[in-house]
Amino acid sequence: MSGLGDEFELPQMSEREMFERLLSEDSKRGNDESQIASAIGEQMLIMDLQQLPRSVRARIRDIVGRIPAKNVIIVGAGIGHLTSWLMDLWCGDPANPPDDTPEHPETLRIIEEGGKFGVIIDRLLRRYDASSWAQVITNTWFEVFAENQSWNAAGATLPQSARSTLLPQPIDLIIIDLPESSRVEAAIKAFPLLSPGGVLITLEPQVPTGDVGEPMSGQEPTPAQVLVASFNQWMEFVQNVNLNHSAALVELTGGTLAVFRRSA
Repeated sequence: MSGLGDEFELPQMSEREMFERLLSEDSKRGNDESQIASAIGEQMLIMDLQQLPRSVRARIRDIVGRIPAKNVIIVGAGIGHLTSWLMDLWCGDPANPPDDTPEHPETLRIIEEGGKFGVIIDRLLRRYDASSWAQVITNTWFEVFAENQSWNAAGATLPQSARSTLLPQPIDLIIIDLPESSRVEAAIKAFPLLSPGGVLITLEPQVPTGDVGEPMSGQEPTPAQVLVASFNQWMEFVQNVNLNHSAALVELTGGTLAVFRRSA
């Protein structure tokens, strides 16, 4: 993955300045979505599935459009709403192809544990004629993570040309779009997989409110207590990343986007 300074052609900028520019809105793109993305959004309403706010989807697209990523992972794609926004970025709207689009990644792996959702996403990828470089893995992120670690360990003694991994590496970009209950743990596991200069994007969990008390000895914690513990893990993760890498929170309508960049 080339440096962000190379991408912006502004090598005189500091690391912080480049990171802030990476996170900014791309005024040239706007918030309009393609016919495909709009249709998926309507289907999500019918299925009572929660959508990422439009402002969040648009900003993720803007950020991704600035990252020269070769290998990309989307974790928790649902029926492909955010994926369709990114496919429009990389490939253009099939119904209204633009004059030019950014180059697509060399590989895209979409991790979605729902089998039926996986079938829907696979159809989406074929609609964009992306099957040669994009693939759906129907499994949980935690199982994929564990399997990938095992493959890496087994192939560590082999020459690079003979290694086989579940997730093409180095991983330049990971986008996590999971429910809040598993989002934090997923981010913590994903960050070390990034290549130097790699970026992780996810939505910040909501700040817990109210006094939920302490878990009683010998009893399972309540859902509210689990959320508090998870948010505490999140805060520790953000602080740890910010010590040696780059971390930023972008407040948007409907949510706060968290972006982490691993130091080179």
